Amino acid sequence: MLGKLFGRGGARPEADPHALPAPRLGGMYKLQALGDARVLALVEAAQAGDWERVKSALAPFDLGRDHQVLGELADVDGVQDWIGRAVDEDKEHRATALLISGARHIVWGWEARTSDLAKNVSQEQWRLFHERLHIAEKQLLEAAESRPEWITPWRRLLTSGRGMSLGAAVNETRRDAALRRDPLDLEVHVEWVSYLQPRWSGEPGQALAFAREAFAGAPEGHRLGCVIAMAHIEDWVESDDKNCLATPDIQDELLAAAEHSILHPAYERRPGWQEDFNIFAMALSLASERIALPRVFRELQGAFTPWPWKYMAQPEKMYARARRNA
Repeated sequence: MLGKLFGRGGARPEADPHALPAPRLGGMYKLQALGDARVLALVEAAQAGDWERVKSALAPFDLGRDHQVLGELADVDGVQDWIGRAVDEDKEHRATALLISGARHIVWGWEARTSDLAKNVSQEQWRLFHERLHIAEKQLLEAAESRPEWITPWRRLLTSGRGMSLGAAVNETRRDAALRRDPLDLEVHVEWVSYLQPRWSGEPGQALAFAREAFAGAPEGHRLGCVIAMAHIEDWVESDDKNCLATPDIQDELLAAAEHSILHPAYERRPGWQEDFNIFAMALSLASERIALPRVFRELQGAFTPWPWKYMAQPEKMYARARRNA
């Protein structure tokens, strides 16, 4: 078991030549640009509103399949101010511009709505939210039609479909379209786990059952194991009992999922791998698990990602506490 948990011979993965240096050796720090110098160059080009630089910086990545890289662009404030020109003027790369613009409009829409309870959202906030999501829907559907092999538009359409309450039939069709392109895609599964929560449209236990069925088909070392951790985190969010995950059965399930995925020697450390480890760090911590949790934090070396800790009132403080207690 220890060999499986700690990797063959205890060897560490080879150094990534594109990895950004950790700002504080041994200390906690917020991961920037997926921890990758190439992604940082892409983000800086987007911040500058330089479409030519953005296209050049995208060369190492497949934006139609890389949800995390697309997410970095979608989070850049101000992209919505210039990406429309690229959509209108760059016919050769119109699909890419539509994808970026659509993803940004969803994030921008949620910024208008905020994460407050629906009853506390003003009419003007709702208007902006729906206006921006309508634009996102139109652009993402066109991008998906232009590039039928892409999966990222469909994953984003699941988010806009949930926000606009388009109903089960529409959202299930979008989920199926995404999973036809990659049956093991983690982000699509995580989005559907959110959709199945009672606060959206699901029933208690539905999301965890979906996650378990999906994970059962995942090969060793595949990051889809994170869907088990996220399903338990979502259950914790829904529960009034904040100790609801601290049971032997859940601890064992999370340990097995971690061993099968992120802690397996076959796991691939792509840009942003630290988010996968943060997902397990939060779930294992909430479950008071003590075998995999120290290993996960040791591998992170202090790297903090806002997702999924933002479900907590003080994300960075809770990460630091969980790390100390691991």
